Amino acid sequence: MERSEGTHPRPDQVSLMQVRIARSAETDLLEGYAFYEEQQAGIGEYFLDSLFADIDALALFAGIHPKPTGNLHRTLAKRFPFAIYYDLRDDIATVVAVLDCRQNPASITERLQPS
Repeated sequence: MERSEGTHPRPDQVSLMQVRIARSAETDLLEGYAFYEEQQAGIGEYFLDSLFADIDALALFAGIHPKPTGNLHRTLAKRFPFAIYYDLRDDIATVVAVLDCRQNPASITERLQPS
């Protein structure tokens, strides 16, 4: 059976998006770091490494995630119960919030309301 080439781009043809982290999301990451570091020394670093890997993946995958709030995309962190909310405009993904999914859903909705 012959295999067709398909329409997958070659690695040198893949365009990466810019990924930015808003100050509000930086604060969220630092709060998560402090929480996990308080639980056990070193876990905070692991938290940041894991979340930054998930955020870095947006360079390739931004835009494929659902918009549960109607205006922001959401992707779930792979190793921690956190959601990464981002805005996508002109090939720039801006992470605006990194929120713990274990909190009250109403507080998440309130936090994500445009100011």
